[in-house]
Amino acid sequence: MCRGEGLVFDALQNIFKIPELKKRVLFSLGMLAVYRVGCHIPTPGIDRLALAHFFKQAQGTLLGMFDMFSGGALERLTVFALGIMPYISSSIIFQLLTVVVPAIEKLSKEGESGRKKIIQYTRYGTIVLSFVQGLGIAIGLESMRGPAGELVVPNPGWSFRLMTVITLTAGTAFIMWLGEQMTEKGIGNGISLIIFAGIVVRIPTALSNTVRLLNAGQLSLFVLIFVLALMFVVIAAIVFVERGQRRLPIHYAKRVVGLKTFNAQTSHLPLKVNMAGVIPPIFASSIIMFPATVANFINVPWVQKAAKSLTPGNLVYDLFFVAFIVFFCYFYTAVTFNPVDVAENVKKHGGYIPGIRPGKETSDFMDSVLTRLTFAGAIYISLVCVLPSILIGKFNLPFYFGGTALLIAVGVGMDTVAQIESHLITRNYEGFLKGVKIRGRK
Repeated sequence: MCRGEGLVFDALQNIFKIPELKKRVLFSLGMLAVYRVGCHIPTPGIDRLALAHFFKQAQGTLLGMFDMFSGGALERLTVFALGIMPYISSSIIFQLLTVVVPAIEKLSKEGESGRKKIIQYTRYGTIVLSFVQGLGIAIGLESMRGPAGELVVPNPGWSFRLMTVITLTAGTAFIMWLGEQMTEKGIGNGISLIIFAGIVVRIPTALSNTVRLLNAGQLSLFVLIFVLALMFVVIAAIVFVERGQRRLPIHYAKRVVGLKTFNAQTSHLPLKVNMAGVIPPIFASSIIMFPATVANFINVPWVQKAAKSLTPGNLVYDLFFVAFIVFFCYFYTAVTFNPVDVAENVKKHGGYIPGIRPGKETSDFMDSVLTRLTFAGAIYISLVCVLPSILIGKFNLPFYFGGTALLIAVGVGMDTVAQIESHLITRNYEGFLKGVKIRGRK
């Protein structure tokens, strides 16, 4: 066994040696298993063969991308067909309202109680959006036909529409609950892990389809090697940039607090190149998917033309996608990091950045550095999400696994591993202190 494999094996053993961490990991895996079971429970009243033929024709379009985020549930029209996207859309709406509506902004500043109220409103918004999307999908399904002209919905009408809306809305509400439970009782971010599972679970099918096309001579070995090499390069770039940060030096002068004397020390404030993580491409995809998905079910020529222009690899889609990514990079960074508050906290503790006056000049300096970093991060995310999708689309591969999927999969994987690592480090610190008598402690 090589050294790398030994380290991985030891790390896995350490996870199951810690009872709390073991419980959290198994809980998250159990919830993901429940999610995958739900992705195979069909919605009643659908002709599966006709629907599968329709999605086969829609492969490589925005519907195919939407199906990727739902883990294949949309293609089979299961109870989880809407996936977690309505929840993400609702989160976007309320984060935008936090900036626009003073009452919601006030709630966001009320600490834990305000955050819980906003989460509650987000849940209500998710139900409303799920109802609207479910109704649009139900109406659109009634107009679909299979290859021989057979109806996808054999018995259309309001009974089918209401049943579909209730089923899909309940499925999204259940996924939302699963994600929140994983975040609270499991390991990692539950919503991100659900999206991660939906992407990764399609890899075996994609590999089998690729091998089939390779054996049939419809896909050349050179193209396959090129695409695989491109994926490895993109993954390496994601790992490299996600770990990159700008460290602002913070000096603390010698100070006396009560009876304690704190010596002068030097620290740093880490600013990541990509402060927003995988949020911008997820939010951007959600914003584009909603109108484009509805447009696919409206049989009007100009609407169909507009929907076709919003297809991955199309110039209009790419321009909108990049614009939304840049916007959400700046927006989400502004929501999560406030230079004024950070500068005040540094000043309050007697710290300063060398060459910069404390207070407003420090906050302005942080803001200018963060603006440049965010611009670099937005360009990086745009390149990762758009360029591989364009290149892979040119080769007509039998799956959609472009830069967006790679960024989400790698980003969520790194965040989850970091949380596991923090649990392991905490446990080691507890081990060091075990049995040590601390002075002044009974």
